[in-house]
Amino acid sequence: MKRLAMAVIAAFWAGAALADDMRLAVTTSFHNSGLADVLLPEIKADLGLEVQLLVVGTGQALRLGRAGDVDAILVHSKAAEEAFVAEGYGTHRREIMYNDFVLVGPADDPAAADETAGIHEALTSVNTTRSIFVSRGDDSGTHRRELSIWAEIGLDPETFDAAWYRAAGAGMGATLNVASGMGAYVFTDRASWLNFANKDGLTIVFQGDPALFNQYGYLPVDPARHPHVNHDLAARLESWLVSPKAQAMIGAYEIGGQTLFTPNATTDGAPKEG
Repeated sequence: MKRLAMAVIAAFWAGAALADDMRLAVTTSFHNSGLADVLLPEIKADLGLEVQLLVVGTGQALRLGRAGDVDAILVHSKAAEEAFVAEGYGTHRREIMYNDFVLVGPADDPAAADETAGIHEALTSVNTTRSIFVSRGDDSGTHRRELSIWAEIGLDPETFDAAWYRAAGAGMGATLNVASGMGAYVFTDRASWLNFANKDGLTIVFQGDPALFNQYGYLPVDPARHPHVNHDLAARLESWLVSPKAQAMIGAYEIGGQTLFTPNATTDGAPKEG
């Protein structure tokens, strides 16, 4: 009887511990920005919700969602996100915030990227001069956008000489560290760059092209596909993320006086088309 009672109590506390826990897959760029460290304590205070972050690239986050290994994902690759929902893995896509991508490189800028008129011309110059470039190479949202820009100028990184084009196969922070050590060009989101400490001779050499817009979307995993996911908690988190308080916190988050994200969530529950 005593053993049974202890088992019942253990089951109760295990259930209580899990009741307000949810698993959220987020991109390394979002995590590297430091914003999660600001938001998570407020989420816990307001909702009593422990959000367990799985920090991966966008491609891996989507795979975790397809497998039902997380309750929701927060990523930045719109076409892939829309496919995720269309295939029945996510209930919907909700835009939360945006920032932009930048091209970082050595201060002496051997490709003269800072003299170009657009990101397509800047990367064309990197290719033409065979200046060392470090790619994430990890199927993340940042990597996918970099590849799409190469494709838009008719170039395929798989044909590039490894003597100048290097694939790190790593998250944004690690890739920035590799680029810093090599004095190389690197395609990064602005938030990760601003929060990166080891800049060591690197600087932003190109920015401001509309093609560098970087939208983040929140996608709850569909319980019709995976009944075990905690859809109610995912919905509670979504409601908090689009609330005036959370949106104000996102907009107020700065590093060195520079804003990292711009909030742009809708409040009517429908995905916003970006």
